[in-house]
Amino acid sequence: MSATTFDPSVDSAQTVSLTSAAELYFSKKLSSQMGKVIRVSTKVSGCTGFAYVLDMVEKTQDSDQILHFGDVTVAVDAKAIELIKGTEIDLVQEGINHVIKFNNPNVVAECGCGESFSVS
Repeated sequence: MSATTFDPSVDSAQTVSLTSAAELYFSKKLSSQMGKVIRVSTKVSGCTGFAYVLDMVEKTQDSDQILHFGDVTVAVDAKAIELIKGTEIDLVQEGINHVIKFNNPNVVAECGCGESFSVS
């Protein structure tokens, strides 16, 4: 068995990615919020463990990993990296609504309502 070490400075593309739909959505949201960035983090929540948190913030944390997708800047909370690395953030249409979806390959269980998730 071999072990790999995650190095954010080398593997930043593996932390999170945005689909073109999500990038366009965030770009439009940020265009009226000069100086703000999207910050992705997690919190302990729900019946299965963790919930995703998306915020528009003016100031990132020193430990955040900063990623750029066109004109969209995404700050990833260092404490969330191991939970969400490899996650694709997408904007999908469900009925008449548009919803942000996290396609996280690390998830092993989700609660029935989709509010929280757990990883192995």
